[in-house]
Amino acid sequence: MNELVRQHTTLGDPDLEWLHLLVSEWQLLSDLSFADLVLWVPTSDGTKYVSVAQMRPNTGPTSYQDDMVGHLVPRGRRPLLDAALDEGRIVREGDPEWREEVPVRVESIPVRREERVLGVIARNTNLLTVRTPSRLELTYLQSASDLAQMIAAGSFPFPDQQVDMDAAPRVGDGLVRLDADGIVQYASPNALSAYHRMGLASDLVGHHLGRTTAELAPSRGPVDEALAKVASGWAPREFEIEARDGVIQFRAIPLKPKGVRIGSLVLLRDVTELRRRERELITKDATIREIHHRVKNNLQTVAALLRLQARRIGSERGREALEEAVRRVGSIAIVHETLSQNLDERVEFDEIADRVLAMVAEISPGKVTGRRTGHFGILDAEVATPLSMVLTEILQNALEHGFVQDETGTVEVSAFRGGTSKEARLLVTVQDDGIGLPEGFDPHSSGNLGLQIVRTLVEGELGGTFDMVPASGRGTRVLLDLPVRAHK
Repeated sequence: MNELVRQHTTLGDPDLEWLHLLVSEWQLLSDLSFADLVLWVPTSDGTKYVSVAQMRPNTGPTSYQDDMVGHLVPRGRRPLLDAALDEGRIVREGDPEWREEVPVRVESIPVRREERVLGVIARNTNLLTVRTPSRLELTYLQSASDLAQMIAAGSFPFPDQQVDMDAAPRVGDGLVRLDADGIVQYASPNALSAYHRMGLASDLVGHHLGRTTAELAPSRGPVDEALAKVASGWAPREFEIEARDGVIQFRAIPLKPKGVRIGSLVLLRDVTELRRRERELITKDATIREIHHRVKNNLQTVAALLRLQARRIGSERGREALEEAVRRVGSIAIVHETLSQNLDERVEFDEIADRVLAMVAEISPGKVTGRRTGHFGILDAEVATPLSMVLTEILQNALEHGFVQDETGTVEVSAFRGGTSKEARLLVTVQDDGIGLPEGFDPHSSGNLGLQIVRTLVEGELGGTFDMVPASGRGTRVLLDLPVRAHK
């Protein structure tokens, strides 16, 4: 819509924001009308209309099989649009149109903001299935008429209320129509079922909705009076009530078709099961985070015990082996610490790579510095844990065997995400400028424990490839090519 409005019209940003607010709300009008809605805006030169948005009803058959957004119509071809734009009133005159052997009633509703008419909503009703309307349908149509008048007067949508239409109750979820005093004139079957879930034993019609709702809600002292007023539809509000047997979500919409409040619409939805599942997920997330936290603590305890044992052992080789084990355990603990702070089983691996690099650099025999370039991005836990161990082993191997005592140098870890969304790849390079590989060295057959761990994890658990080659000039380059899942 932004592109169409800016390309074809002279409307400014405040006007465009008003149209966005309208489009975010007009599913309500479409469902109450049983009709398709198309928003037409006059072009800059005033000779045409451009359709910038479209909505189909959830409550009835559509009148348009095709997408109308982006269509241009010359002024004069649709007289109802001209009349609504020029006169600023709802236009219903004219006979039904026939579209692919389907009769369609067309009405035009001017869209007003302050003193200007920005465009026109064409309301198109498929008449093929028209029958004698029920009480529910009559209530819907009357409410739609009131909303249309409010749009034409510029009093709907409500500028100070941003509604998440994906989460808000819809017409079919449950609807209650109130008069100006808050007395229920009509309650749909779904609305009545929701109130029965809250504990109502009688019908709603004829009762004051605010007082009835406050009586069914848990006692909250002085708040009950405010709840009674909000539930009576005096102002546009969204709220929830958690009663003994259920949770009901409400949305109140005052109806002021001629500037004076004549009543209200209250949309409501039973969200008991939804809230129950949300609470279960919150509890499960908290449990998972607590498990990761405890695993991290246990791993740190194991590392501390190994470190203590290393200090007491007399053999130099035994001490080095235990210190290597401490670093391996530490790399896994870093992943679990990160997972304990997240809501899902994914981690931003750049932070882990930096911490592993800093941890391994502590064992540097000389003044070797480490740095990271590129981005690992977000990785699943089942990839992050073995990859942290692989990175630890490669860095440890580079620092221990690539540099002699007191030698300065650099180890660089670079990462690149590539491939397609279906076959994403992570390319990791670890390069040092040390003494390089021994002549005839084969990383795929080496008996070095660290490289055996790398091969097993990369090829077996991660399903990738591993290679170690001489770097151009001086040093060693380790190459990892891993399949990963793409995350937004």
